[in-house]
Amino acid sequence: MFSLESVQAALRQFQLDGWLLCDFRGRNVLAGRVLGLTAGHSTRRWFYWIPAEGSPQKLVHRIESGALDRLPGEKRVYLRWQELEAGLAAMLPSGGRVAMEYSPRNSIPYVAQVDAGTVELVRSLGAEVVSSGDLIQAFEAVWDEAAWQSHLAASQRVLAAFEHGWAYIADQVRSRGQVRESEVQDELMRFFDQQGLVTDHPPIVAAGPHSGDPHYAPQPGSDAAIVPGSFVLLDIWGKLREPGAVFADYTRVGYLGDEPPETIRRVFEIVAAARDAAVECVRQAFAAGETLCGWQVDRAAREVIEQAGYGEAFIHRTGHSIGQETHGNGANMDDLETHDERQVLPGTCFSIEPGIYLDTFGIRSEVNVYVDPAGNVHVTGNPQTQIQRVPL
Repeated sequence: MFSLESVQAALRQFQLDGWLLCDFRGRNVLAGRVLGLTAGHSTRRWFYWIPAEGSPQKLVHRIESGALDRLPGEKRVYLRWQELEAGLAAMLPSGGRVAMEYSPRNSIPYVAQVDAGTVELVRSLGAEVVSSGDLIQAFEAVWDEAAWQSHLAASQRVLAAFEHGWAYIADQVRSRGQVRESEVQDELMRFFDQQGLVTDHPPIVAAGPHSGDPHYAPQPGSDAAIVPGSFVLLDIWGKLREPGAVFADYTRVGYLGDEPPETIRRVFEIVAAARDAAVECVRQAFAAGETLCGWQVDRAAREVIEQAGYGEAFIHRTGHSIGQETHGNGANMDDLETHDERQVLPGTCFSIEPGIYLDTFGIRSEVNVYVDPAGNVHVTGNPQTQIQRVPL
């Protein structure tokens, strides 16, 4: 539910003069979520100006003049394009820092919802347009206590899914000599249904060279057989089947036999060290009361892998925001695909999942990190300290 007091407090926190939320035909999904607007038939542009101090103002088209009636503030109605521009000029402070769903150089696509022409128009009126990335986090990515508890409950069930998956693999290989990746995936989805978990995509089950593809998706007919001596990566994510639930998302690796090859063990140790370095980066920053950005967490993990000589094999960001969607709208732990300068805010959760991907195998180790409102850092997912041995 929209809270003017909360928004204005956030504007003051981030030293912004105001937030200009706008939309055309539902393109700016984030604006609708922040304002608590339900999706409806909308064919004309609307603007909602929230100053750091004072009353909000609305600018709506005559044909859809009631579009923002449920929100507080004075309403201006335009018909002609000249009236739209004049209305914006009257609303916005000249020279003020105005937040919009804009990302410089489109570096954070999650935030970039407002088209370049609208940004040009606002700038032409004398405003300094800045990204609303951290503001969006405050209202899209910050969890309440219920969300945190739903994550903990989902975490227990997702971890149980790993145990179920390893046991199923072992049983099938013992009895049949092999099991296919897609069969394991199907079994995990049956387990999800029994446990009251839902997901946006089936889990990744990747054996041997397939584990070297970070987003591998097994398909019946082209998937690999898991046999004695196979190396297997499982990436499993899910949330409770209830409104407002948030995801838990973990990756673990296993070997069917007594002892994995030395090369695989060594790469796992490097990946685990990178994961732990990223977690420690978060812990130290919050313990010291320092501002921490997503790119810094990525850098902490990436340096470990680069120093070990595998920098070119770490081909994705270190982590992503987690919320009601697997990839949420908070800060990502990223200095590779983007230079994410959004702050890691208290009350947010994100994955830490460095990986090394080679032609013959790939290793990723994934945990989730939740920073509570007091700045305490919680790691969920029971960080893997050695490769899972799957005895046969």
